[in-house]
Amino acid sequence: MLKRTKWKDKLLHIKLPHTYVLLTMILLAVVVMAYVIPSGQYDRVFDEAANRTVVLPDSFHYVAGKQPGLFDIFLSVYRGYVSAANILFLVVFAYGFVYMLNKNGTLHAAVHALIRLVGDRTQLLIPVGMVLFGLLGSTLGIFEETYGLVPVFAGIMAALGYDTLVGGVVVYVGVATGFAAATVNPFSVGIAQTIAEVPLNSGVWFRAIVFVVFEGVAIWYVMRYAHMVKADPTKSVLYNCDEVEPLQMAGDPTDVAMTGRRRLCLVLFVGTIGILLYGTTCLGWYIDELSAMFLAMMFVVGVAGGSGPTQVMQDFIESTKSVVPSILIIGFTRGILITMQEAMISDTIVHALSSLLKTSNPVLSAIGMLVLQSLINFFIDGSSSQATITMPILAPAAELVGMSRSIAVLAYQLGHSFADIFWPTACALCCGLMGVPINKWYKFITPLFGILFVMEFVFITAAVFIGY
Repeated sequence: MLKRTKWKDKLLHIKLPHTYVLLTMILLAVVVMAYVIPSGQYDRVFDEAANRTVVLPDSFHYVAGKQPGLFDIFLSVYRGYVSAANILFLVVFAYGFVYMLNKNGTLHAAVHALIRLVGDRTQLLIPVGMVLFGLLGSTLGIFEETYGLVPVFAGIMAALGYDTLVGGVVVYVGVATGFAAATVNPFSVGIAQTIAEVPLNSGVWFRAIVFVVFEGVAIWYVMRYAHMVKADPTKSVLYNCDEVEPLQMAGDPTDVAMTGRRRLCLVLFVGTIGILLYGTTCLGWYIDELSAMFLAMMFVVGVAGGSGPTQVMQDFIESTKSVVPSILIIGFTRGILITMQEAMISDTIVHALSSLLKTSNPVLSAIGMLVLQSLINFFIDGSSSQATITMPILAPAAELVGMSRSIAVLAYQLGHSFADIFWPTACALCCGLMGVPINKWYKFITPLFGILFVMEFVFITAAVFIGY
């Protein structure tokens, strides 16, 4: 028992490289790959009936790509920041909105009102929140639309005695797990089933079981971490982290009265969330519209809280200081993706890895597809893009080894979406919104990702045996 404890302590105190050192290592690895892996691509045509671009599965050919020189490395990072400008400003404005609520005391008063309402049951906010966001991801395909809520929940949970990571993962891991273990998600399952020529929403009963199990495991893991942090703050992965500026409640800690101004700001806060959900689900809002909404509501909440225009601007400038490290990370990871795109190695990697699946064992092929989709997620940005490229290739391959096309869809669904919480090219944005360095994120998420990955193997194997 003593030996196990020592090993556990060693694992908890593993010191990962600085965030930018880690990202630089990944960027240099991609540069090396650009010289080793030949450039290639599949032909793509526009399907008017489906209103989307599709890949011709047998059209792969080698092309002349760009091998990055030393100067190109720095140029790609710069272009990454330019390309991610809309996302960077979403982070700035969303955090500014939360900062105003914190500065005028609304957040403090609301949290204490919540504590008085639920008493010692504040931990229930974790499973309730994760189930809610999980259902939104699993059914409506909501994912990026929740980004604006990440700093909000981070601030609330920090005020309740946890760390900002707990609040962030209630939203991010909750919705990501639901999106991955989707039941009728039109943007993952729907598109993949359409391309694979599988009846739309078929097999939903199996995916419902997958959703319940995966979301349950994610909730257990987050609640376990939250309980540990609240009992002993030194157990937080963010403890004594010089890359993080913890979100502190503003003003006098005893000043928790729900004044008229704070009540008005709270109404505006709830209204903002309502506008966000309505805009994203009914009006087709995305990053640009969400950024504009948070910018507008930041000024509205600032004035409603009693600040004059000058003070609002000063508070806004002050809020940006805390998120600069986070937005720099987002732009850097986008630069990694641009390097891969210019080298044109993504399609080559898909082609090479898909050729490895030619085996007569259906279970091994299914697991291979799962691993393949997880790996490809690093190189291809976006669920629709990955489905467009991989499903025309893997769906027929599944039939050749005696599997249904539905299993190829399941492998894409689980492999692609769960990888979103792990690969830096996918998770950097939400790390930025939480204010969590990627190296600290990996310390938190790696055990959970390992558990989920093993469970993916179990479910994909079960799907083969039951003839899913």
